[in-house]
Amino acid sequence: MRVALIIGLGGLLLAGAGPARADDPVAGRKIANMCRTCHGLNGYAKIPIAPHIGGEPKAYLEAQLMAFKTGARSHEMMSVVAGGLSAQQIADVASWYAAHEVTAELPAGADPANAPQACVSCHGADGLALLEDAPNLAGETNIYIDTQLKAFKRGRRKHEIMSAIAAEVSDGDIRAAADWYAAVKLTVKPAK
Repeated sequence: MRVALIIGLGGLLLAGAGPARADDPVAGRKIANMCRTCHGLNGYAKIPIAPHIGGEPKAYLEAQLMAFKTGARSHEMMSVVAGGLSAQQIADVASWYAAHEVTAELPAGADPANAPQACVSCHGADGLALLEDAPNLAGETNIYIDTQLKAFKRGRRKHEIMSAIAAEVSDGDIRAAADWYAAVKLTVKPAK
């Protein structure tokens, strides 16, 4: 059986389906209630092994949640949570967190030129993502960043860019990058 795609004034339509619904950050806020224990309703993580997700690029959040949902990425808690969400709910909660405003401030005396050079083209010297499919690193705990980079380095987590970059970085340089971004002050202002 072949599924026809139709582009119309109502947006992308699958044959037999109605128009795609626009992302709804208000609905996403309700979904975010299940995220609050680890990530906080405002997206500022409450535990050191969870990332801050407030102000992350929407495309990045959606991609990660879909990866957990489909099994492309695995985590004992996130795979269960994302597995129970529809694609629309994922888009809505990603819209909620992406709508938060974030600012990052380097520590007093820190020179942006000293930021980890392998990281700045995607994550910025201050840890705010410069690309839609890259996460913010500002204010993450050094243990979280260290763990994720080592997962890329050792092949437990895969990404077309990060796997290659992490494979070439020493554990000492990973820790230095983690310490750099952990020292950045992140402020998250929730969406209204």
